[in-house]
Amino acid sequence: MLKDEQIVWAIQQMETDIGPVEQSLDARTPFQFLVSVILSAQATDVSVNKVTPILFEKYPTPKDLMMADVGDVEQIIRSVGLFHNKARNIIKTARIVHEEMNDRVPNYRKGIMALPGAGRKTANVVLSDAFGLPTFAVDTHVSAISKRLHFVPQAATPLQVEKKIVSVLAREDLHQAHHTMIAYGRKYSMKLAPDKEVCPLIKACDRLEEENEAGG
Repeated sequence: MLKDEQIVWAIQQMETDIGPVEQSLDARTPFQFLVSVILSAQATDVSVNKVTPILFEKYPTPKDLMMADVGDVEQIIRSVGLFHNKARNIIKTARIVHEEMNDRVPNYRKGIMALPGAGRKTANVVLSDAFGLPTFAVDTHVSAISKRLHFVPQAATPLQVEKKIVSVLAREDLHQAHHTMIAYGRKYSMKLAPDKEVCPLIKACDRLEEENEAGG
């Protein structure tokens, strides 16, 4: 595995390569952002951004969405996949946010995770992007990069990846690191065999890992 300072260096190299990156989901309020993140599960941000303008024009607030017909919501979000479950979840979430939370999305992890369709990754994304809090969300790109670049073992869980990154980065760097790693994972494949690898950073991390292993 890479040492902590080597992980920090590797993430800094990604940021140099990718440049500034921000969240790509379109939303005007924390509630709309929460809904967008729920819809983005196993879907691309691009696909979500195609349906949310229609969804939020028709149902802009928690109260509006909780009163929506589930069939109408399904039709609007059909293209993002898993639309049956997602439609029901966002309507249920809207009802809870309106009736139990005074239309305010919780700004703490446990509160968000208690909402239908919102797991730890969703909570961390919302806390970081909507509220500016120092959390770090792990998606498939972040997990794949962390394993391929030897930040964590291959069998590491998303929570183990999250804890590793949070332990080595400064709190103020977590937000940018999340978005940088997602963009990096879209730019470079993490599935090439070592002898076919073309990414300089991946090659460098392979060498560092070998040196660390050799040095005990």
